[in-house]
Amino acid sequence: MNPPATPGADRSPDPYLPEHGNGGYRVLHYELDLDYRVVSNRLAGKAIVTARAVQPLSRFSLDLAGMRVQGVRVDGRPASFDHRRGKLRIKPERPIGYGVTFKTEIRYGGKPAPVSGRWGDIGWDELTDGVLVASQPNGAPSWFPCNDRPDDKASFLVRFTAPSPYTVLVTGDLVSRRRGAGSTTWVYERDEPTAPYLMSVQIGRYDLVELAAGGVTQRAAITPRVRHAFRHDFGRHGEIMTALERLLGPYPFREYVVVVTDDELDDPVEAQGMAVFGRNHVDGRRTHERLVVHELAHQWFGNSLTVADWRHIWLNEGFATYAEWLWSEVSGGVPEHVHAARWHAWAAAQPATVVVGDPGVDKMFDPRVYKRGALTLHALRVRVGEQAFFPLLRSWVAEHRHRTVTTAQFKAHAARFTAAPLDDLFTAWLDRPALPPPPRLL
Repeated sequence: MNPPATPGADRSPDPYLPEHGNGGYRVLHYELDLDYRVVSNRLAGKAIVTARAVQPLSRFSLDLAGMRVQGVRVDGRPASFDHRRGKLRIKPERPIGYGVTFKTEIRYGGKPAPVSGRWGDIGWDELTDGVLVASQPNGAPSWFPCNDRPDDKASFLVRFTAPSPYTVLVTGDLVSRRRGAGSTTWVYERDEPTAPYLMSVQIGRYDLVELAAGGVTQRAAITPRVRHAFRHDFGRHGEIMTALERLLGPYPFREYVVVVTDDELDDPVEAQGMAVFGRNHVDGRRTHERLVVHELAHQWFGNSLTVADWRHIWLNEGFATYAEWLWSEVSGGVPEHVHAARWHAWAAAQPATVVVGDPGVDKMFDPRVYKRGALTLHALRVRVGEQAFFPLLRSWVAEHRHRTVTTAQFKAHAARFTAAPLDDLFTAWLDRPALPPPPRLL
């Protein structure tokens, strides 16, 4: 006999964003049917969320910010719901048993807007002429109802209709494009398990060009005014992809898309199989090539391997930062150990107030998490040696492909590659705020 249905099941296991997510089910698949008007910024949507209950449920919730919900059905039957403060709470006509797969259909619409919070405005954002979606860490509910947890990865099918002068790019593989009277419907499929925050939509008057030739399909969406500078700034992208595949293992998706908006952006952002740059990141001098490397490296660290919760953010940002140093060395630039020495000196001048392995919600995007995370990998490389370090990285990527990861898992993984204990190294670099001395190169 099943235990009685849990009345709430609203709690998320993520200690940094406890108001997001629901622990009572796991999403298997999202099907989104969206119609968007660029000039008025109006979105009409239908979402079908297929999930499996991991406990008996008499009600459950999804995350959806801002827009108006017109109706909810669970397994084809009307369900009562309440939508307040970013939470869509649903009470199905009948309780859902443990292990049961169920479908929830939500019809909604309105003017999508970013989710405001401690990191500014995150999610759906209007550009001068188009849209950018950058959802890390909590912006996915700005445009579709979801279980907004990084560890609840699912597949996606997205049908997106927009005015025909605009190109629509959604994270995923383009399945079809059908032009109608004044509008075009784009259909994208994302088969690989994907966290909601890594789904993205980019809309603009873009030209589609080849980014680089080679085994991995690499495309770019750019505006005419950056075409010449883009050709130079991204001219080594094929080499960067080849280098990262050699160092980290095969690229984890079928294609990679770079978008350069016609607006300026503070920072580039990554999504699953995609990275978005502002036109200010393209200057014809490769000034920002390290960021090109950083965003591509996130396809391995962050997207294929996704943190189980935001405490482990260094597994995304420290690894992507370290990839910048690796590319610098293999491309004939500053060697990795010189980058490490420079950034160690920088870190030594900063307040020792961040624990890299659990920085706290206010400091999860602190530059010290990025740089000290990369320094942790440098220290590990010095400790275990060249012959063990890169097999360690490649097997870490391969064994956890399209899964979620934690710091404890990485510590256990690294311990397999050396007979000497690593507890002292990880404790010093990840678990204490004081900066350890730089490791001595042999």
